[in-house]
Amino acid sequence: MLQDVEVKSEARRRRTFAVISHPDAGKSTLTEALLLHARIIAEAGATHGKAGRRATVSDWMDMEKDRGISISSSALQFHHRDVVLNLVDTPGHADFSEDTYRVLTAVDSAIMLLDAAKGMEAQTMKLFEVCRARRIPIITVINKWDRPGLEPLELLDEIESRTGLRPTPLTWPVGIAGHFHGVVDCASGDFVRFTRTPGGSTLAATDRLSAEEASAEVGDDWTNALEEVSLLESDGYVHDQRSFEDQETTPVLFTAAALNFGVGHLLDTVVDIAPSAGPRLDAAGQPRPVESDFSAHVFKVQAGMDRSHRDRLAFARVCSGVFHRGDVVTHEATGRSFATKYAHSVFGRDRETVEIAYPGDIIGLVNAGGLRAGDTLYSGTPVRFPRIPPFAPEHFRVVRPVDIGRHKQFQRGMTQLNQEGVVQVLYSELRGQQAPVMGAVGPMQFEVAVHRMEHEFNAPVHTEQLPYTLAMQTREEDAQRVDQRIGAEVVRRDDGALLALLTDKWQVRGLRHHHPDIVLEPIVAQSPDV
Repeated sequence: MLQDVEVKSEARRRRTFAVISHPDAGKSTLTEALLLHARIIAEAGATHGKAGRRATVSDWMDMEKDRGISISSSALQFHHRDVVLNLVDTPGHADFSEDTYRVLTAVDSAIMLLDAAKGMEAQTMKLFEVCRARRIPIITVINKWDRPGLEPLELLDEIESRTGLRPTPLTWPVGIAGHFHGVVDCASGDFVRFTRTPGGSTLAATDRLSAEEASAEVGDDWTNALEEVSLLESDGYVHDQRSFEDQETTPVLFTAAALNFGVGHLLDTVVDIAPSAGPRLDAAGQPRPVESDFSAHVFKVQAGMDRSHRDRLAFARVCSGVFHRGDVVTHEATGRSFATKYAHSVFGRDRETVEIAYPGDIIGLVNAGGLRAGDTLYSGTPVRFPRIPPFAPEHFRVVRPVDIGRHKQFQRGMTQLNQEGVVQVLYSELRGQQAPVMGAVGPMQFEVAVHRMEHEFNAPVHTEQLPYTLAMQTREEDAQRVDQRIGAEVVRRDDGALLALLTDKWQVRGLRHHHPDIVLEPIVAQSPDV
């Protein structure tokens, strides 16, 4: 069919990817630099609060601007060389790793961003493990080469030893970290020279020089770079597309994103080698071809993006078929019809109405009150994509309204924050509806929840820290046993699951010792050794 050919062609034009990194590795700066090179914005912002610099486009929340970090997720679509790029921005802080996990269910590849001076950091490794579990191909970018850092060969050794992937350089730095002339283009052997721009706010001039011209200009630095490239090639550290797509290797590029060095090469690399949108596995493990009837997988729900309307936006990745604004589709979880009259593409806080979308595209569905992360939308042939399981919370606080007269606002706010996944809201008969327990992977989630309760729902709250560090799933017949133990209690999640909140793994062992038949099961992302 003609439409099938069109869908396949459009899917091949899509590159849907995310950037993963440890905090402060330069993720937001790299995002801005990519958009600058794609000529979507005229001037790059900065995340460190310099006077006169613009706020980062993808960071729209007030707390993000105040702190210079990414808290929420957003989706940015732009074009480069007739290819449609969907960059799904992820929270950079470790406290929001659950949100990052949700985002990674929607992408086909990832850029792993490393600080040249720090290499593979803790949060980077955690996110890498998620990518490995989901078999997501990874392009590695070693950033901040304009500052003092580690030796490039040392960084490659660390990448290989920590991840098990063979690093295959596509570019190689000319000059040590902190004294960056440019890079060797490993495919052509050219010297790509960069020229600084004031503050890195505009495109850096790029020149290509032959090997002879490079030798005459930078001398020993060029010779040393060529020797290292030759050594790596002789040892087999050469890009192979099949090995990359099979998650056996990771292509490597060197950049200085704050100064726009190497960013254009990265953009071309994403277009040239990152996988395009392909069949997605459904809940039964069967691939759904891109030319099948329309289907989409919701991976994020976010409110408060538009202060004028106070609406709620569900981010969904189109998995198959063609999306047309106004289509009536089926919400798989309820079997009910869902109207798509208001659909947007999202660029930070800015929106544009989207009329049509293809596999790989991210659509924002407005006023999606009934949708939750992990839900499936479809038309025609039914399908269900895998649910996105909740993480195990590790921090807990009781939350109460400051003004008990604002009960309705308090309940509405708690319900919405829970549905969005900002925090997990847990209830117990002991505490009642007016004093639920908030569970979080990291404590900064509480700050976001408290801020939004006051400024978005007009329901300021008090919170009180609880001593628990573990949540484990239990059953009705074991709830009383847990509640009778000092320093433990049972709460109910909104999906009906009962969670035992415990202070440490010794309590788990104590309960199992006294009640050998008790059920205490680990939740997703919690270590099974407890």
